[in-house]
Amino acid sequence: MSETDAADLAVDRVAVAFARVVRGAGLDVTVGNVTAFVEALEAVGVVRRTSVYWAGRATLVRRPEDHAVYDRAFDAFWGSGTGVEAMPPPHEVHIDLSLDDAGEAGDAGEAGPTTRPTIAVRYSPHEVLRHKDFAAYSPAEFVEARRLMADMRLAGALRRSRRYRSSGRAAGRPDVRRTVRHALAHGGEPVRRAFLEPATRPRRVVLLCDVSGSMEPYARALLRFLHAAVVGRTRVEAFALATRITRLTRPLSSRDPDAALSATADAVADWAGGTRLGEGLRAFNDTWGVRGMARGAIVVVLSDGWDRGDPSALAEQMARLRRVAHRVVWVNPLKAAPGYAPLAQGMAAALPFVDEFVEGHSLASLETLVRVVGGKG
Repeated sequence: MSETDAADLAVDRVAVAFARVVRGAGLDVTVGNVTAFVEALEAVGVVRRTSVYWAGRATLVRRPEDHAVYDRAFDAFWGSGTGVEAMPPPHEVHIDLSLDDAGEAGDAGEAGPTTRPTIAVRYSPHEVLRHKDFAAYSPAEFVEARRLMADMRLAGALRRSRRYRSSGRAAGRPDVRRTVRHALAHGGEPVRRAFLEPATRPRRVVLLCDVSGSMEPYARALLRFLHAAVVGRTRVEAFALATRITRLTRPLSSRDPDAALSATADAVADWAGGTRLGEGLRAFNDTWGVRGMARGAIVVVLSDGWDRGDPSALAEQMARLRRVAHRVVWVNPLKAAPGYAPLAQGMAAALPFVDEFVEGHSLASLETLVRVVGGKG
């Protein structure tokens, strides 16, 4: 045995012996603690008393209230002495926080002088905008919100497709064509077999946006959201609901937001008018929905639920829609109001046929809607 190996063995024995003394003093010392203590001693050595003390305290002691017990065990095993430097006691530091607003120049100089350290705290205007109600937006905030909505990608939850794709697992449907092609490269021997598995694709998303007079404070922002969803090219169909229904997928397909909203305004003849949700849904079901567009799709209705029509007609059309759609999501901007209850006759009639009832008054609520539609909410 070399001198180095002998020295390491001696360090290990000393470390284990000291760990037993500490455990006997009442501390909970695990095998992992002892291993860490051995590695620490191998790194710092056993020559300096201070190094041994702090190596053991860092690896064998878990709680601050056990320091006194450890100190007594250390003195009993290594002998008392004055070579161990005590850790300085903690002291309180008072720090002043100031708001660092980059847009308010000169405010920092108004505060009086102070001898305490100061930390400047910044706030994010985007975070404030995310939770602000659309009805309280300024024109400049609408411009910024449009840019933030452009980053949203609305895609339906994945469903099993009729198509197949190559699989890396030895399971599923055999891929005869690819297996034969591999065999031809090895003299006709099927050395490696190939398999297929069902592919997935996102479900179609159908957006029905209420543009009646009661929704006017939110319709502008929600149409911006519809535009971002349609140009995302993820199988999204958009419609406007008021006294009639208008398909907006083609007008909103322009990548220029201003041109898209201008074309939408020209296409919707009953903008900011009355609301007949039942008649609008009947027209949608008869013309597009039940025939195929809503089958297996995620249908999102963006409305406050105020309806001038017959509530029983709305309930009947919602029941028809629910039978063919995969999920029905209702987005109500008024849901975020304190004390809100779905007492409007249209909302009360539609709610039994809704799978998800979410808010729609802010950017943050629309982000939640994206997760719900994608099956992640």
